[in-house]
Amino acid sequence: MSITINKVNKFYGPQHVLKNISISIKNGEVVGLLGVNGAGKTTLIKIICCYLKSSSGDIKIGNLDIKNNDLLVKKKIGYLSENNPLYSTMYVKEYLSFIAGIYKIKDRREAIIDVIKKVGLTKEKNKKIRELSKGYKQRVGLAAAIIHNPEILILDEPTTGLDPNQLTEIRNLIKELSIDKTILLSTHIMQEVDKICNRVLILDNGEIVSDKTIDELKKEQISLEDHFNSLSK
Repeated sequence: MSITINKVNKFYGPQHVLKNISISIKNGEVVGLLGVNGAGKTTLIKIICCYLKSSSGDIKIGNLDIKNNDLLVKKKIGYLSENNPLYSTMYVKEYLSFIAGIYKIKDRREAIIDVIKKVGLTKEKNKKIRELSKGYKQRVGLAAAIIHNPEILILDEPTTGLDPNQLTEIRNLIKELSIDKTILLSTHIMQEVDKICNRVLILDNGEIVSDKTIDELKKEQISLEDHFNSLSK
């Protein structure tokens, strides 16, 4: 499913946080949204996911205008937020059952078994969330984001705070999920985009300053790091 963003602006009082953003993401693309902290990445993501309203502009998920179809749009999107809020006193299976209930999934038991296997939580499924490592908590967050089989997956800083082994595991998991989903991955870590994405958007001070595929950068013999540094203020 595609994402079409047309001339989106966001103001917080006098502060112009997003400035005339226009992006088109095709069905099946894996796109990295790269920028330093404070560039506006999370604000843009929350607007796409219908958690914030833009000050102006339009966004479509497929053919759905998010302003008039916010509940339907939320069913099409799986969202893992930067802070990955979880109910730490709940068991993994209990929490995923709760999320499945929110989405009114008909065969809840089958959906839980499937998603636990998919994200590698089989050995941890009967533990309380507070007992899990940071890496496994991220897996729980991903499981909750995909349990309703969304067509679009939006991840905000999904590997922040993970150790090297956990980083590799979560990256591999995201790659597997990209087989049948459109993915927008927000990060300030360039290696994430290089290893997972096929296209990169650079957001700086609320503006899209670059939109290139990884292949285009390779053909130009420019590293993603050098390209990013040349554009970020």
